[in-house]
Amino acid sequence: MNDILKLCVCCTGVFVCYLFYGVYQERVTKGKYEDGEKFTYTATLVFVQCVTNSLFAAGALALNKKPTKNVPWYLFAMAAFTYVAAMMCSNMSLRFVSYPTQVLVKSCKPVAVLLLGILIAGKRYPLFRYLCVALIVSGAAIFLYPKDKPSAAKVEGNELMGNMLLAASLLFDGLTGALQEKTNAFGVSSHTLMLNLNMYSLIYLGSGMVYLGEVPKFMAFVSRNPAVIKDVLAFCVLSSLGQNFIFMTVTTFGSLVCSLVTTTRKFFTIVFSVILFGNRLVSHQWFGVALVFSGLFIEGMAKRNGSGKPAAAEKKTS
Repeated sequence: MNDILKLCVCCTGVFVCYLFYGVYQERVTKGKYEDGEKFTYTATLVFVQCVTNSLFAAGALALNKKPTKNVPWYLFAMAAFTYVAAMMCSNMSLRFVSYPTQVLVKSCKPVAVLLLGILIAGKRYPLFRYLCVALIVSGAAIFLYPKDKPSAAKVEGNELMGNMLLAASLLFDGLTGALQEKTNAFGVSSHTLMLNLNMYSLIYLGSGMVYLGEVPKFMAFVSRNPAVIKDVLAFCVLSSLGQNFIFMTVTTFGSLVCSLVTTTRKFFTIVFSVILFGNRLVSHQWFGVALVFSGLFIEGMAKRNGSGKPAAAEKKTS
């Protein structure tokens, strides 16, 4: 019963935090404030998010008091760069595509991991893995197929830009995962990784904010729209809490259970967005959603049976 209770707490934490995280992300990035003004300060938004993540990770490390590992600084620096780039592209994409589209395309991360594993690491995977990826790609293609012909080239161009940003975000996600594996080889704890990634990210984001001149523009926006402070802080705090519940799930029940929980969460996030924000999906898009999440669940269950690892003969291809 104790394990069941822990699993219920972890699942509830992940679902609740990320459902409302999605609500506030959509409210900040797609909503309108006073006089119809939109929030466009993506670097500042991600900067505040990294600050709250850093504070949360530092607090967790102070409570645990575990010894830290010596990891080459450049690994954290490179991982932080791809981590920031992925978040920036993901948030910017919401200016051009709906939130369900963002969630579904971001669910295609296994595709990026597989392609990067083949192209960069020279890995070979079992046939079922390619079939799962084909299922995910097919579902995403069906979902993104236009409901009707665009009435203007501008709409088509906006959607193309949003999808390109999401594709870039997936690429950076895959690179972040590969770099995190290198840091994991040193036995780094999840909160140590979380702290260092976010601390290095603050350097990149702070430099970007100064270069883009976002700070005075953001302060002027806040003075005109003070309500945005509550939305941004809620978004960032929910992000930190959600990450913590994910870490709890991984360390207590393993990566398989965590992947199944987060996959289920993403599906209900799409449903929640449709209900709350009226992001209506037509029948073929629901079919695409079903294909994507079927592929993700099949892959997860195959890993449970031990067949989700790269082929036994996995080597660098010549």
